Amino acid sequence: MKVKKGFELREVCGEHIIVAYGRENIDFNKVISLNESATYLWKNIVGKDFDAEQMAELLQKEYEVDAQTARHDAQALLDEWINVGLVEG
Repeated sequence: MKVKKGFELREVCGEHIIVAYGRENIDFNKVISLNESATYLWKNIVGKDFDAEQMAELLQKEYEVDAQTARHDAQALLDEWINVGLVEG
């Protein structure tokens, strides 16, 4: 997976959000707000090929979380990002 071109992380009023820019995302009308762990993952996967397992490994390195929970949370977040069109295979 890769983050699609035209999305970037910004901090607005203390909140981290994903914003779309560029012609290819002109119809993107969603505001994606990220919590602390999702922000951490986003910063570590932008510009790289990644999968849910790599995201889970990042979660385990940064947070005190067991492997099963990390895999579940990483897959759920990745599924959400795929569903809203932030990443592509």
